[in-house]
Amino acid sequence: MDITRSSPAPLRVVAVPPEPEPVDLTALTEPADLTALSQPAHDRQSTAAAPTAVPEERRRSRPRDLLALVRPGQWVKNLAVVPLALLDTHPWGAADLLRTGWAILGFTLASAVVYVVNDLADRERDRLHPVKRHRPIASGRVSPAAATVLSGLLALSLTGWAVAGPAWQWWPTALYLALSLAYSQGLKHVPLVDAFIVATGFVLRLLQGALLIGGRLSEWLALCVFSLCLMLSLGKRRHEMTAAGRAHRPALRGYTLAFLDHLVVLVAVLTAVSYVLYLRDDAALAGGASFVILLSAPCAVFGLARYLQLLLVEEGGGNPVHVLFRDRVTLINAGLWAVLVALALLTHPSG
Repeated sequence: MDITRSSPAPLRVVAVPPEPEPVDLTALTEPADLTALSQPAHDRQSTAAAPTAVPEERRRSRPRDLLALVRPGQWVKNLAVVPLALLDTHPWGAADLLRTGWAILGFTLASAVVYVVNDLADRERDRLHPVKRHRPIASGRVSPAAATVLSGLLALSLTGWAVAGPAWQWWPTALYLALSLAYSQGLKHVPLVDAFIVATGFVLRLLQGALLIGGRLSEWLALCVFSLCLMLSLGKRRHEMTAAGRAHRPALRGYTLAFLDHLVVLVAVLTAVSYVLYLRDDAALAGGASFVILLSAPCAVFGLARYLQLLLVEEGGGNPVHVLFRDRVTLINAGLWAVLVALALLTHPSG
């Protein structure tokens, strides 16, 4: 036997486990899915079998999502506009302040109803907007059924508010609610009409405060509030056109940037003129502190100019509440205006 020749050793077949498929990072849309990267392959197979649990979790309406649906950050509009009726009622009493608070409560409930109904109607369009798609209904955090129940509860609370208050003095709030519902159902798609309805709602806030207080409402003050809110509404539409185009709001097809720029400046001038005429002719404080009150006119004009700067130069203005209450320059100017008005109140002769 030739020992130099040996039969080849038998081949050993080794089973090599297949490489795991790469994880598609673009498919991980939820933060909870990121935990799949740190799990072994056999664990990922068990967790991947339950993707249907995520939509069910999204549809659970948590209390903070329901609260976000009624937009508490927007309630400051009622706090800023309704008490303006006190400017024509001086000196003030405890009853006047309580009635003002009652008017604020009514408009807060009414506006909450409008916000829920409007988000229900606009949930498909809101999903096309870079910011509005995060709203509770558009994002799926609140189901349409839960939003409908919430709107019913708010409407019931608003009815109780009207019944408990003075008889037939709730009609500005009822008119606001009717206009807003008509706005949500179709008038918001009509260019110019959409912005004018929004501005009218703020005049109704002022009228509700004056009606419950029992004071006289100055026509110049009402015009000033209307034109100011119309300017903010038009500015919001201008920002929407620059940020998200016209697809999410059909009414924007009736506007152009140049047209909105002209309208915003025109309404700003009307706001300044009506404010000065209110101070000169109708302000209850003008008789005792006309000089101090007239000093507030430059503050008003500066505030308008600052808003135009934020809108036209810095391309802001998407959320008027943030502009008016978070901009440092605007806050300082508003504080100076409030000090001047407070001085006028202190120097006004009683009786």
